[in-house]
Amino acid sequence: MKLAVVLAGFLTVLVAAPAAAAQAVSASTPAFPTEVALPDGFQPEGIAIGSHAAAYFGSRATGAIYRADLRTGQGQIINPGPGTPSLGLKIDGRGRLFVSGGTGGDARVIDSRSGQVLASYQLASGAAFINDVALTRHAAYFTDSTNPVLYKLPFGRGGALPSEAVKIPLSGDLVYATGINANGIAPAPDGEALLVIQSNTGKLFRVDSKTGVATLVDVGTESLANGDGLLVEGRTLYVVQNRLNTVTVLNLDRHAKSGKVVRRLVDARFDVPTTIAPFRDRLYLPNARFTTTPTPTTPYSVIAIKRR
Repeated sequence: MKLAVVLAGFLTVLVAAPAAAAQAVSASTPAFPTEVALPDGFQPEGIAIGSHAAAYFGSRATGAIYRADLRTGQGQIINPGPGTPSLGLKIDGRGRLFVSGGTGGDARVIDSRSGQVLASYQLASGAAFINDVALTRHAAYFTDSTNPVLYKLPFGRGGALPSEAVKIPLSGDLVYATGINANGIAPAPDGEALLVIQSNTGKLFRVDSKTGVATLVDVGTESLANGDGLLVEGRTLYVVQNRLNTVTVLNLDRHAKSGKVVRRLVDARFDVPTTIAPFRDRLYLPNARFTTTPTPTTPYSVIAIKRR
């Protein structure tokens, strides 16, 4: 009987030891940083996060693309840019980074591994502000904050890129006015339309991706003024209200015809965040710092917050 007790105790020690070792390893593993520094003077705007914790940022100043490792905070410029802005970004499952060209009136598709430009599209010949991009299974859609039009890059077989973009005039409830008009864009939860935020009016629209007809989304008396980047997860919509240093979270109905504000996310480290991308249990937002005069030594960063 005593021998059995001794053996049982010995086995308990053998079983417990690996668990204790695992705890020790886990405790020594550094957590992902909650703030990642970007290059001084970079002037970030867009963010996209791909596989293996790789995050991509575009520069409003030069159009450069910066890739950062969210685990270590280390990064490098992978493309020097064309000298005109790189604003909204999205990355697809093929590792292609879709880039909105701002005042350049263009869009680019970049290999996220090599930084090589795979394709370039001149979307507008006159004044334009190509602000953001959304990806669906069949196409990429770009907003223009100056002109009431969406630009579509329809994908071919195997995701092949087209030779040119298709213009889709915007109509219906979305009426352009002075200031920043159509800005952030994301696929609607039902996959049948797009959601577009109009920054200067604070209004949210459901847009038919084929016809461009926009219908106002009913959010009651709520204003989404200064709405910038959008993120849709299921029926949850995150709206970054840049100069308000706030992320407003809405629950949408099935077809995104109405939505209800359920909470607002704020953080003392926000300094005019513009766009948003998810990774694991966090949301990442670059601080564009629009209210700070940019210099070559102005610091910039991306902030990570918990989903709440």
